Amino acid sequence: MAGEPAFFELGVQDPERARTFYGALFGWTFQPAPSGVGLTISTRGVPGGVHGADAGASPYLFFCVDDLDAAVHQVLELGGTVDGYPFWEEEEPASVTARGWFRLCRDDQGSAFGLYQPQDA
Repeated sequence: MAGEPAFFELGVQDPERARTFYGALFGWTFQPAPSGVGLTISTRGVPGGVHGADAGASPYLFFCVDDLDAAVHQVLELGGTVDGYPFWEEEEPASVTARGWFRLCRDDQGSAFGLYQPQDA
C-alpha cells in the first residue's frame, strides 16, 4: 500500500453549506464526523470529509503510505515541505483521524497534498 488515494478533505467556511451544495451537486450523503467536528462524506468512490473555518482552503487529497515518518522524511529529501516542520519534534505524534495518522505536505512546486497511514498499516 503506497500512493493510493485514501480520502479527500474539503476545507470550507461553513460545513452545512457544503453539505447542501455538494449533496445537491453530486448526490453525496453526509454524517457527523466521529470527532464531533465536521462531516464525513459517503461517495461511490473515495471517502471524504468536510471541516469548517477554512475559507481559503482547497480540497486536499490524502495518499496512503505504510510508514508516515519515512514518507515525511522522503518528502523533505525531495524538496517538498511538511506543515509544521521544522517546529515539530520527531516524537510528536502526527495529526490523528478516527482511522489513522496524517500530515499535510506540499511538493517541490508548492502543490498541497496529504500523507495518511492507516491504523492497520
